[in-house]
Amino acid sequence: MKTDFERTYHSVEEKHWWFVGRREIVLKLIIRILPRRKNIKILEIGCSGGPLLKLLLSQGYSHVVGIDNSKEAIILCKKRGFKNVFLMDGANLHFDSEQFDVIIASDVLEHIQDGKRAVKGWQRILKRGGIIICFVPALRILWSKHDEDNKHYQRYTKKDLEYLFRGKGYTIIRSSYWNVALFLPILFYRFLTRILASKSSANQLKDGNNFTNILLIQLLRIENALLSIGINYPIGVSVFVIAQKPKKV
Repeated sequence: MKTDFERTYHSVEEKHWWFVGRREIVLKLIIRILPRRKNIKILEIGCSGGPLLKLLLSQGYSHVVGIDNSKEAIILCKKRGFKNVFLMDGANLHFDSEQFDVIIASDVLEHIQDGKRAVKGWQRILKRGGIIICFVPALRILWSKHDEDNKHYQRYTKKDLEYLFRGKGYTIIRSSYWNVALFLPILFYRFLTRILASKSSANQLKDGNNFTNILLIQLLRIENALLSIGINYPIGVSVFVIAQKPKKV
């Protein structure tokens, strides 16, 4: 991630509609899969400045660990009072085997060149029967300068993501696209920028007006509510998988 983009990322991630909506659906998915279990040990890969860690702790999950490969992100986490955060590469984790009940990787895998190796390594540190919640950008048709600036290696289809995890021995519990409401507007915008051969980075993390931000948060909350009762979406800007490590290895 470029330095200037990362600073913008940290400055908006607590209130920006995209991050608010994704944090809330991650929490809903954990509650749905592991109801009334607050003593689980959770690892967030790519914790950034810690807003998801903060949300989880506020909901009573006391065993929460975060890692990020950005020194600036870890310094920010520590300034915000998070203790169990570590500077670490998500593709090369230095934890003992079978440490975590849940691993969360939101917009991390697309930054890793050897995704197969990373997914295999994540399985090693999961407890038997543990789960991974993994979100990634969806669909090559949405590829743009934004992906290049963020150093993405690829965007995934739901089938791609399922195949990747199944190939490393996981059982797929659930998969779905996410952010379906904005799929067509974002597709149109990115198609238009390609037609115009825009050379700009088209930073999509601009801190827009408050009304638009609130409106988009509410829109995602409707989508999240439907996801939380088991409805899956056939298309979207992102895609996620919930994958489980076998209970017997």
